[in-house]
Amino acid sequence: MPLPQLPRSQRSGRPAGAGPRHLARTAAALAAALALLSPPLAAGAASATAREAPAAEVAVRINTQASLGRLSDTARGVNAAVWDAHMNDPEVAALMKAADVGAMRYPGGSYADIYHWETHTAPGGYVAPGTDFDSFMGTVRAAGAQPILIANYGSGTPEEAAGWVRYANVTKDYDARYWEIGNEIYGNGHYGNGWEHDEHEDKSPREYARQVRAYAGAMKAVDPTIKIGAVLTTPGHWPDGVVGEGDPGDWNHTVLSEVTDVIDFVSVHWYAGGADTTAEDAMARLTRLPGELREVRSQLDRYAGADSPRIGIALTEINTNTGGAMLTARPNGLFAADAYLTALENGVFTVDWWNTHNGAGRITTVDGETDYGDMGMLSSGGCTGDVCEPAPNTPFHPYYGMKMTSELGTAGDTLVAAASSAQDVSAHAVHRRDGRLSVLLVNKDPDAARTVDLEYAGFTPSAAAPEVSRYARGDGEITDVTDGGASASRVTVPPYGMLALTLTPRAGTGPGASDAGTPGTPRLETVTDTTARLSWEGARGAARYLVQARDGARTRLVGETTGTSVTLRNLPPGSTHTVNVLAADASGRLSAPSAPLTFTTGTPSDAACAVTYHRDTSWGNGFVATVTVRNLSDTPITGWTVDWDWPTDRQSVSSGWNATFHQTGRHVRVTAPEGAGPLAPDGGSTASFGFVGANDGPNPQPTVFRLNGTVCSGGG
Repeated sequence: MPLPQLPRSQRSGRPAGAGPRHLARTAAALAAALALLSPPLAAGAASATAREAPAAEVAVRINTQASLGRLSDTARGVNAAVWDAHMNDPEVAALMKAADVGAMRYPGGSYADIYHWETHTAPGGYVAPGTDFDSFMGTVRAAGAQPILIANYGSGTPEEAAGWVRYANVTKDYDARYWEIGNEIYGNGHYGNGWEHDEHEDKSPREYARQVRAYAGAMKAVDPTIKIGAVLTTPGHWPDGVVGEGDPGDWNHTVLSEVTDVIDFVSVHWYAGGADTTAEDAMARLTRLPGELREVRSQLDRYAGADSPRIGIALTEINTNTGGAMLTARPNGLFAADAYLTALENGVFTVDWWNTHNGAGRITTVDGETDYGDMGMLSSGGCTGDVCEPAPNTPFHPYYGMKMTSELGTAGDTLVAAASSAQDVSAHAVHRRDGRLSVLLVNKDPDAARTVDLEYAGFTPSAAAPEVSRYARGDGEITDVTDGGASASRVTVPPYGMLALTLTPRAGTGPGASDAGTPGTPRLETVTDTTARLSWEGARGAARYLVQARDGARTRLVGETTGTSVTLRNLPPGSTHTVNVLAADASGRLSAPSAPLTFTTGTPSDAACAVTYHRDTSWGNGFVATVTVRNLSDTPITGWTVDWDWPTDRQSVSSGWNATFHQTGRHVRVTAPEGAGPLAPDGGSTASFGFVGANDGPNPQPTVFRLNGTVCSGGG
């Protein structure tokens, strides 16, 4: 029989077609869709019946001792555009407030680089009535959000931007914190493809960096508390890796080498593909996003050094594709929920959907529903031919995907590690400040419900049934399941559906039972090839501190101290580690974990060999590199091999010269060519070889090279 449920409403860029970047199956059996939860099972003590039950199809592990960072007040965001006549409809603010949206970006993607705030004009583009800055701020305030504003770089000046800061924060007291300098400026034609308006004679990344410094100086002279953001390309997405004529490096490396001292965040965009990319494709490609964001942070680490943690990462545009179909359909709602949380778990402080409204595009049928090809979260009421969207501001599935993430928690709550054994079931978790744990499960299988066993580390659920919310076929809103026999240990997620569970902790367990507070975020003081010294701010009531390293949703103790610093030893050279610090009180009860720190060890400075890796050229999904090897020992080496491992599983050697190449998985072995002479001692000679490589996604350099098994100095 159907589960009792209550709809939530009853509980106490640019226009479509305007450019390359911005311009939802018949329902499964009703019984499968409504088979929501298994019979109750007391948490922590399985009954004989439960022990005899078959294993679930999916295992999900949640570890509350592995913090992924805290939700910011800008975590959920959307874009708004001055060409959108419905941008400031009262319904918009109400819908955004209901979804706990904390950021609204203005004036709209590429329009930012032709828009003049004071005259509310965009020469060459359309500006809708009632979309001026003050009207927009009325919507922002009604939604309880804050603005992310894009200063006009393409046709503006630092002085114009400074005037906007003065009006916003001095004259009107809007307290607008976040200011980007331009939109996708790398699309200004410098690399051959141009959609972004840029009137600067010099369109190079070096000139953009120079102008960022000028904008930051002028704007912060008005209000030194604002945050300035620079535009970067997303690693693995064009034009990442492309070096323009006369440039010292690609866009990101050139810009970051000159601006890290004046910026407070960087802005990147993520679209899974072009117009033909489906939401299913996008959900699969979302697995690449963590690595791409990690590479952004690595670039910041390289150029900002110890100052890197101060510089945030904003994902200011995201959607499945750039104007095709499957944009308003149910699969894109699943993608939205998965994407928001994946990005937030990987160091982003705001995720801003493109777009609030966008306009009807290609009409298709997806999952038995009309998909309007609209990149907006809300209907604009537009038509394609004789097919028209529903009334303006009717939410599409991506809106509910975003709103579903607000079921997990709000600003200040902690994202924690969750891992699923199945690729088509995603898991995300948030440990709330009041001790409760919320888990979101996303079933991307359109045909079958998936039974999920839940396992916890660092959290002991009480015997109380969890609160359960659902968004699945047949739901017109996020729906409370009020009498589903909910279990903390096993649930069944409907096909193409999402479940959010919120559990209470067993009394006397969890961080709330500890007398110790939460330690500060660890800082990397020094790092060598095998050691790392960390320090952190102490916590009240702490008798000792535990340093734990994370691998997925599992952690292991790597350090313990009664002080507020520790040196980790015997680390592999060139290895990457993510750690949290927990405090234990006098009774051994653990606090909540600190925010995470990720670091990479180096290579030995006194090694018996040295390797130089140089990327000679790159074109986004391919590159040419040269490797040079020196023997620094006191004896010659005859017959050598060089080994390395790629940082990602989407990097490979395609062909090479001056050596023999063999790759297995991520591991590459290069063997000296036949007839090669010995490598002279004391660096007296070198061996060089080159290769053509391929990459599908980010292309970080290898961290460790070995000559005949010996770790060399140098590397990536």
